[in-house]
Amino acid sequence: MKRNHYFIAVPLTAEAKQAIARFSSNAAPSLPFRTWVHEEDYHITLAFLGDVPPEKMTPLCEAMAATAARCAPFPLVLAGLGTFGERTAPRIFWQGVEMEERLHALRRDVYEACIKLGFSLDRRPFAPHITIARKWQGAEPFHPDRLRSLAAAKAVFSVPEIVLYRTNMERTPKYEAIAVFPLLGAPMNDRK
Repeated sequence: MKRNHYFIAVPLTAEAKQAIARFSSNAAPSLPFRTWVHEEDYHITLAFLGDVPPEKMTPLCEAMAATAARCAPFPLVLAGLGTFGERTAPRIFWQGVEMEERLHALRRDVYEACIKLGFSLDRRPFAPHITIARKWQGAEPFHPDRLRSLAAAKAVFSVPEIVLYRTNMERTPKYEAIAVFPLLGAPMNDRK
């Protein structure tokens, strides 16, 4: 039986995706990663859920709707580049975002709601990023200094919602939005 993997994420606006895609197309010839992520698949993961049994889907969506409703929309700023994995042969090349406390608070709330529903989640500290390429395959070892010469994508974008995505490994783009949960909280300057 085929299993589907699901995750909760912050989607990017078309403008932010286009900025990263332009950067990727310019960087790809000099950075031999095996796979460059499709523009439509850019996102910031808040919680990777793995397989979600059908009986958990409704409680999950209800919990995410309630969690999102408590958070107000906020802006994010693309900033910085980095890698995860072995220093000389990274498995992930990513675009970062500037520190934004509201993103970390949203991730904490999403994470806690998923734990209460019985999901087993990654316990590593939250490092918000957008994966843009995977698996270094250069003839020479990767040198982190290479990133210093690259001008990372720049964009400011709004976060008005979070999304439940399903992974479809046989498709490109491979992430399919299953449900969207608007951020409905009052903006910080409107709160008493």
